[in-house]
Amino acid sequence: MNYYSFHIGDYASHTRHLSLLEDLAYRRLIDAYYLSEKPFVGSPADIAKDIGMMSEIEEVYYVLSKFFESTESGWINKRCDEEIAKYHGKQEQAVKAGKASAQARFNKRSTSVQPTNNQEPITNNHSIDVAKAPKAKRLSLEELPKEWEDFCKTERKDLNPVDVFNQFRDYWIAQGGQKGAKLDWFATWRNWVRNQRSQNPVSKQGDDKSWMFSNEGIEAKARELGVSDYGVANHFQLKDKILQVMAKKALQ
Repeated sequence: MNYYSFHIGDYASHTRHLSLLEDLAYRRLIDAYYLSEKPFVGSPADIAKDIGMMSEIEEVYYVLSKFFESTESGWINKRCDEEIAKYHGKQEQAVKAGKASAQARFNKRSTSVQPTNNQEPITNNHSIDVAKAPKAKRLSLEELPKEWEDFCKTERKDLNPVDVFNQFRDYWIAQGGQKGAKLDWFATWRNWVRNQRSQNPVSKQGDDKSWMFSNEGIEAKARELGVSDYGVANHFQLKDKILQVMAKKALQ
């Protein structure tokens, strides 16, 4: 499968303890697992070579032992297997639905039904409900809502909710076009709060990985390190490129 859902919250909670190289190994392993849809076979060295991390066998083996299970068929990941099964289940349902729709259209064309005098014509009194898709809107809040403040205090006790909201509001008001419009501003606020750098002065420099979990954070980190997005197709690939640069700097 060439697509899978990426749950940022789950990923962040399960990988915050990983080093940069271990995080890179984990992302490459699950990408390869979803792409092949089969267990990893061979020694950790073989698997490390397959994902382009031959020099980081220890990190690859640690991630395998932490997030994968060794079986007779090879190294498996139950969460990935569940997502793959759901994907194929949806495909089968779509195929069945397509066949049923085609059969219904064929039956309709094959059966000629003549209207009777009892049939009522459609008039303007007949109403048809049309579901409208929600429309993205720009941020219009002037003050921090109580619900937003409570979330910030609960999720990130190290932050000042008002200061964070002022930064949040200034940033999004300055965004033009479609980028400045969102379907759910409260959800955007929750992600913003989770990804904020700690305001605690005793936090260790370099431990903050919050930039990894939002597109804005990845773009900011790329600018900070001077990493070009040339040849990069998406933010996941840009993040991968940043991690490689950071890993090289850490080894120097």
